[in-house]
Amino acid sequence: MKQKDRNKKLSGAEGFEAYYSNLFDGRWQSIKESFSLEPDYAEWKAGGEKPYFLDSASVRAAVSLPLENAMDILDLCAAPGGKTLVLASNMNSEANLLSNERSPERKNRLANTVRDCLPPEIQERVTVICKDGAQMCLKNEEKFDAILLDAPCSSERHVLADPKYLSEWSPSRIKTLSMAQWALLSSAWRMLRPEGYLLYSTCALSPDENDNVVAKLLKKFDNAKLCEPKISLNYKNFTQSELPEYEKTEFGAHVLPDKAGGAGPLYFCLLQKIPANH
Repeated sequence: MKQKDRNKKLSGAEGFEAYYSNLFDGRWQSIKESFSLEPDYAEWKAGGEKPYFLDSASVRAAVSLPLENAMDILDLCAAPGGKTLVLASNMNSEANLLSNERSPERKNRLANTVRDCLPPEIQERVTVICKDGAQMCLKNEEKFDAILLDAPCSSERHVLADPKYLSEWSPSRIKTLSMAQWALLSSAWRMLRPEGYLLYSTCALSPDENDNVVAKLLKKFDNAKLCEPKISLNYKNFTQSELPEYEKTEFGAHVLPDKAGGAGPLYFCLLQKIPANH
């Protein structure tokens, strides 16, 4: 069967089911059923006028990015702003955070989150911009000590919840997204300073959007080192939620909702840039 015909056969709700059943075998049914449950939200209180609610798996990913010696921090695809709040809450008192969002509409939502949920003394060290993250490396080479890239992805939980998106699903969408993810990840890597840390994350299930994107980075850049995603940041001052456990993948970690109390799905991988003289 030609690839084009195979993709056509795999499209829509039937194709979606076949694709993910093949990925997860007998576990797919329990993962799918867990999507119908309420996500495990954490209430994050950063000291602003309002608290913010985000998936506890997103908190687990964000607190894995070490900020101890980071003065210049970048959240590359930051809207709606939950992970920006986690980073801003934990950055050093003299550090600055640049939060970027390519979509003007989503950038406005991000700015509102920063305004409503952070105290003024932290707000003034957070800058919200609207740029194409894949192009930002052209003017920001090795500028940041820590970067969080929560890349746009398939977001299968939302696809399943929307009949329109489900009817339009096809494997070609995963391929298109993985290309965009790679463009963002390689841009982020070029913006990272030596000894700096980069956390790559998605809410996708497919390895093509997760480990396989990281694999391209490891192949292209010999100064990339995989790190265990330990909890590096203080979170208990900001939320009472317990953070979910993750399952190890080839290069990173995956929080899957059927075994994490509804949290996720959330993939994340922590990388460090090794200096040239090492």
